[in-house]
Parts: sequence; structure tokens; C-alpha cells
Amino acid sequence: MYALRWTFVAYFLLATGIFLHAAEPRLLVCYGDSITAGYGLEPGQAWPEALSRTLTTQGRHIKVLNRGTSGATTKDALAGLPGLLALHPTAVVVEFGGNDGLRGLPLEATRANLDQLLTGLERAHIRVLLAGITLPPNYGPQYIHSFEKIFRDLAAQHHTVFVPMLYKDLIGKPGSIQPDGIHPTASGSELIAHTLLPSVKTLLRD
Repeated sequence: MYALRWTFVAYFLLATGIFLHAAEPRLLVCYGDSITAGYGLEPGQAWPEALSRTLTTQGRHIKVLNRGTSGATTKDALAGLPGLLALHPTAVVVEFGGNDGLRGLPLEATRANLDQLLTGLERAHIRVLLAGITLPPNYGPQYIHSFEKIFRDLAAQHHTVFVPMLYKDLIGKPGSIQPDGIHPTASGSELIAHTLLPSVKTLLRD
């Protein structure tokens, strides 16, 4: 009788453990600079939080973690790769490069840093969405074209899910950019989340 009872208890605990493990949400890490971090915004107003709310509303069991750092460059992104891998995410949205471009850093270095970052995620079998960004017009068409090309080339090379222009739905939308002309407002962050949502769904499709 006791043996039968313990067999039942052990089976129940095992089954419960399997159920709880299966119920754990997949982890999506939003890895980027001040655009991701929510510079100039109140807590909860950045696009990763907006994305998380939308996914929850749609009944998707996904935990979204904001790992944005204001002022971070692609060099910083690469340096933080070990900590990112330690989170064991299912997928990562990579949003870096804007600070490199604004500071006029060598494009070759930006490309190399992003290439190594994507390679590291690829080797860890982590799904990646690469978000492209552009620069203000005063940087000149040639530099801007070369800058944007980095993202297109790397997305093709690594076969990542790709959003060429993170700000595409903010263009011509009053109140979507802060007075600094660079960072999104709360409503702009909602628009970015809307822009990324279809690609995120593709990224997390089983």
C-alpha cells in the first residue's frame, strides 16, 4: 500500500513538474541602446514594454525583458554578449548602431561588432530580429547609405528576421519624437512596438 502511494505521489510530482516547465514563458530580450531603454520616458513607456503589453493582450505566453542601455554602442553590445547568453533567451531583438553613426565611428568597426554579436547569438541557437536604423540628413547621403547598408548586408548574411527601419511608422507622425529629434516619445514607442510586432510573431513562431 505504501509503495503504491509513493508511486502515485512520485508520478504526480513528475507530471506537475513537467506541466510547470512547459508553462514557463519563452523569453524575448530586447537588446539595444537608449531607444530600447526608453531615454526621456517614464518607466513602462519604452517600446519593449509596449510590445509586452500587446503580446499579453493577444494571449501570447512570452516574457519580454528590456536590456536597453542609453549611450551604448555596438562595441558595448558585443562586450555584453556573455551576460546576454547567460539569460538563455529564446529570441533577441538587436537594436544597436545609432550611437556609432551619430558619433561618426568607423563603419567597418560597426559592421564587425554587429557581425560578431549576431554570430555569437547564432552559435547559441538563439533566434534574432535585427532592427535597422538611419541617421539625420545632415550626415550626408553617402554616409547614411553606407550606414543603412550594414544592417541589410548582415541580415542577409546571417538570415535573421529583419526590420530595415525601426522608425518607419513614426515618419510624419506629430508627437512621436522627443524635442531632441532622436528619441521616441511614449506614443512613438507604441508605434515602434506596432512596427516590430509582425516580425516578432514570425521570430517566435514554432
